[in-house]
Amino acid sequence: MAELTYTMQGDYLLPDVTLPEQPRVTLGHYAQMRKNYLLNHHKLIYFNYLTSGTLTAHLADVQEQAITLEESIVKKMAQKEGVTEKLKAEDPMKWTRLMNNLRHSAQEIVKEQVIFV
Repeated sequence: MAELTYTMQGDYLLPDVTLPEQPRVTLGHYAQMRKNYLLNHHKLIYFNYLTSGTLTAHLADVQEQAITLEESIVKKMAQKEGVTEKLKAEDPMKWTRLMNNLRHSAQEIVKEQVIFV
């Protein structure tokens, strides 16, 4: 175990402690949502991740899970609803409208199953 050092602040000796270094990564939309959710609704879990140095890894994992699940859901729903490349070629506006609806539905499912748990 590393030995603690102290700094004199006025009449008090305060320990020189810092949070562990976390890798710098760009967090996506889902990771930001998860971070805000933990910070606003589960502060203890958030600060446990933060102080143990695993917050960034957790958020990156959540981002990856959410993207994978969203892609899977959209693919399955598009197949079930008959939204195909043929439709895309024949009627691009209809295809875009249907895909946007499917994507929105998939994002709501991802929020329930990955982000807000």
